[in-house]
Amino acid sequence: MTIRVALAGNPNTGKTTLFNALTGSVQHVGNWPGVTVEKKEARLRYNKDVIVEDLPGIYSLSPYTTEEIVARTYIINDRPDVILNIVDASNLERNLYLTTQLVEVGVPVLLALNMMDVVKRNGDTIDMKKLGDELGCEVFPISALKGEGIKAAALRAVELAKEKKPHVSHHTYTPELEGKLDEIGALIADKADKDGMRWYTTKVFERDEQIMKALDLDAATKSKIDTIVTDCETQEDDDSEGIITNARYEYIAKLIEQCLVKKNKNGLTASDRVDQIVTNRILALPIFVCIIFLVYYLSISTIGTAGTDWINDHLFGDIIPGIVDPALTNIGLSAWLHSLIMDGIIAGVGAVLGFLPQMLVLFICLAILEDCGYMARIAFILDRIFRKFGLSGKSFIPVLVSTGCGIPGIMSSRTIESDNDRRLTVLSATFMPCGAKLPIIALITGALFPHSTWVAPSAYFLGMVSIVVSGIILKKTKLFAGDPTPFVIELPAYHIPSPLNVVRTMIDRALAFVKKAGTVILLATVIVWFLSGFDWHLAMVDDISNSILASIGKVIGHI
Repeated sequence: MTIRVALAGNPNTGKTTLFNALTGSVQHVGNWPGVTVEKKEARLRYNKDVIVEDLPGIYSLSPYTTEEIVARTYIINDRPDVILNIVDASNLERNLYLTTQLVEVGVPVLLALNMMDVVKRNGDTIDMKKLGDELGCEVFPISALKGEGIKAAALRAVELAKEKKPHVSHHTYTPELEGKLDEIGALIADKADKDGMRWYTTKVFERDEQIMKALDLDAATKSKIDTIVTDCETQEDDDSEGIITNARYEYIAKLIEQCLVKKNKNGLTASDRVDQIVTNRILALPIFVCIIFLVYYLSISTIGTAGTDWINDHLFGDIIPGIVDPALTNIGLSAWLHSLIMDGIIAGVGAVLGFLPQMLVLFICLAILEDCGYMARIAFILDRIFRKFGLSGKSFIPVLVSTGCGIPGIMSSRTIESDNDRRLTVLSATFMPCGAKLPIIALITGALFPHSTWVAPSAYFLGMVSIVVSGIILKKTKLFAGDPTPFVIELPAYHIPSPLNVVRTMIDRALAFVKKAGTVILLATVIVWFLSGFDWHLAMVDDISNSILASIGKVIGHI
């Protein structure tokens, strides 16, 4: 029998790192909320009959974002055998909000307290038995990054799944609110799943449209529920969802007071002290500019360019042609096929791989910024600037990646929840001059403006201006009208990047670049080879001026 273990937790809790450690899979790991935008699954390395499913990082089970919809739909409708809830032990208050919802669903839950090294470094202590008793679930301390405690937690989660005992929520709110929830529970008792009664009762109180539709309540029952909820809203002077949210956080605050002892209750953490500098209103942008300059100095001007020059000038300029060309000549290959292999296929592959060194260095730098926690700060810093032009702070990541290549830039826009903001980002991000456009800019400016050194940089920055202008213009249209979605982002604690995670991220992005860009560039190179090597009678030409491409160019030139 196959057992399904669902990994659920907030963004930046180490969930995907744990998934990779438990399954041996290579998934992208980063500090950008929403890195995991769909459910991924793989076999547990300790038991091949167990499937571990990596759900998107979410803050709650309220269906507001794409990630929350994916996670909630799977947990409620497909019901995994057990939920392994990964929690950032250094930030219990925010993380336990999701936990209070997961334990209401009725599926067995095991709580994995990750990043315990940060807790110990801060001198704090957590009473795990007390925490588990209050929530009604077992608690395991783990380190996903170091692989500590993960096997024990995973195997215990499998045992819980085999026991098939539905989880019973232990937490309670104020007597007044509990009374209202009991009244609603009595009204929907014959409609809701008994194992998840607490979940359904709470969501009905919140007037959750999807749950109300799923329960298919009659008009009389809906009217009674509305009266109960309205009376409570009047007493609390708040809407029903706000009442539940406040109740959850009040419960969590009391729970943390009982289970967590902080060594330094009022002092700032090391990350807080760093943020006082790097997110400072005055210093933030200059620091950001310096870091990005360093990234591009390494990838475009020095290390990356050295690799690109070697591939273009030596590997595909001398070495490979020097081996393949004589071999093709010796076997007596026809002229057109010889030309296709040398000038079409090899040239096309070289065009793709020629950009790869710059992309690799760029991806390594970006992975380090993500893994250490600074990338999230960049989005936070630029949000107030982007918002003035109708873009979300999350648009920065696609724009930044597009400076290397527009294809992975567009792919990275999937982390933007709003459809309008995502489409707007896709349309505008590709204005950014990428590695493929820079040689064209240099070629044109060198030919037309050989003595004007300011033209090429101006063309580069014109691309950035185009993003701003297009954002302003598109926001005026009906399709993209409206304010950008509220920007909420997790600012993870700073830490030393994991070399393994950095390499995994680099490989993942490099393969995506080769697969996406390679097919298009290779096809385009073959098409250009054909158009420049043949005439309209499909005969090979020695002089390119007699080719199909030349004749098309002449027609365009006369228009």
